[in-house]
This record gives sequence, structure tokens and C-alpha cells, in this order.
Amino acid sequence: MVVWRFGDRPGEPYARPAQQGRPLRIVSLVPSLTELLFELGLGQHVVGRTGFCVHPANAVRAVQKVGGTKSVDVDAVLALSPTHLIVNVDENERPTVERLARDVPEVVVTHPLKLADNLALYESFGERFGREHEARRLAQRFNNARQSLAAMQWPQRDAVYLIWKDPWMTVAPETYIADMLAQVGLRALAPESERRYPQIDWAQWPAWDSARLSHGDSPAVVLFSSEPYRFSAQHAQAFAQQQGIDPQRCLLVDGEMLSWYGPRAIEGLHYLGVLRARMEQRAP
Repeated sequence: MVVWRFGDRPGEPYARPAQQGRPLRIVSLVPSLTELLFELGLGQHVVGRTGFCVHPANAVRAVQKVGGTKSVDVDAVLALSPTHLIVNVDENERPTVERLARDVPEVVVTHPLKLADNLALYESFGERFGREHEARRLAQRFNNARQSLAAMQWPQRDAVYLIWKDPWMTVAPETYIADMLAQVGLRALAPESERRYPQIDWAQWPAWDSARLSHGDSPAVVLFSSEPYRFSAQHAQAFAQQQGIDPQRCLLVDGEMLSWYGPRAIEGLHYLGVLRARMEQRAP
């Protein structure tokens, strides 16, 4: 399930319908979904957001901050008297959501795992907030971008997508980011782990060892994301030197384009096409 109301699943006891006729007051704790709300024409109803909700830049400046995605100011949220709270399984802490669900009439929980889940996300938000037309228009743009990307062909290649340093962390194959990479023939490599974002011990897991881990003949590329850890060119260069691999195989990538769902997924598809073409140009 991509979107559900908190309380509709086992262990979520606080669900109740929002009060009918009460003006919408939405607090979003998910940056990509804050952007989606504005894209659907609901900006005037967004009364609270996290400090990481930065798009659309000009519009969100007027919306009150209520902390971070994992450091939510509960009192600040409740003081806004929201009718709806938007949360995400990966980005927000369950105890915080459970506490807020006691007082917020409707908590909308999201958990997209694949690129295609954006369509269900658009539809659900459109129906829930009376923006069906806007949601259908967004879905058409999404489908157009996905079809354009699908028409391109690239050889399969392995990729390690880094999201953190000290400890090093990557993304597991079942994550949204991994599915985005798969759209352009990149297979996300990760150490065996039950975690969706496993830690890496490079001494035990040399991902650039093409003889053991790479798919096909091309050695793995290492992608350094701009978020949540803000990797720089210096990080990539130092990593290549320390690990003794070709610097051409270490690339900086825009984390928003590869991890944000909602409307940014459309831009992300265009970005992926350019990224993969660039990758082939600099392939060792």
C-alpha cells in the first residue's frame, strides 16, 4: 500500500475521520509531498512544514517550520490545529506520528517503493483533497517522461549509491532510489542486510571488484548523493584515491532528483537520462 490513513492497519489505533466542513489545514513532514501539495494547488492550505521542505522555494518561505523530518516539534504542530498531517514511513519517526495521531483528525501515511507508485500517490492526494483534475494532469506528465526515458537503451551497469559517511551507508535494492536507478539500467549494489539503508564495511565489501560483484563487464560506478549527506567533489576524489579506483567511476548526483517522489520524480526521469548519457561518455 502506497498511501493509507494512520489507524487503518494493525498497531495504528488512533484513526478517525477529519471533521466534515472544517477548512483544510495541512501540516506536511515530508519534503517531496509538500512540493506535491503545492503542485496540486493546495498551497494555501499548507500551514506547517519541516525545515527540509524547500520546494517550491518562494512559496514555502511563508509556511511555518515545525522542526525537521526526524526532529518534529510536536507542540508547534498541534498549535497549528491541522486537519491533516502528511508523513512517510522512512522519513518520519513512528513514536512522533503516534503522538500526533491522538490529536490530528487525519494522518496520511505514505510509503512509495517504486517509481510507478507515484501514480497512486497523485491519485490518492487528488481524491483526498478534491484535486482530481490536477492529479490527472500531473500523471500525464509523469507518463510522458517515463515513456521518453524507456525509449532509450543503455548497457546494464552496477552502481553503489552512497547516502552517508561515517558510517558509510547505501540503499538496498528494494528502495525507491534503487528503482529509479533501474530505469536507466543501473543495478543498485548493497551488502547483504535486512536494513533498507545498510552500512558498508569497504574492507569486507569491495563493490568495485568487477570479477565478483559487477553485472556484465563494466565495473561498478560509485554515486555520491547530495542528500541526506552533502557529498562534494572532494569526497569523491578522496574516496577514489583511498580505494585505488578510477576517479571517472565516482560521480556526484543530485539526491532530490533520485529520491524525491511527487512532481520532482518527473524532473528526476529527465535527469536520469542525462546522467546515464554522461556516465557512458566518461566510462573507463
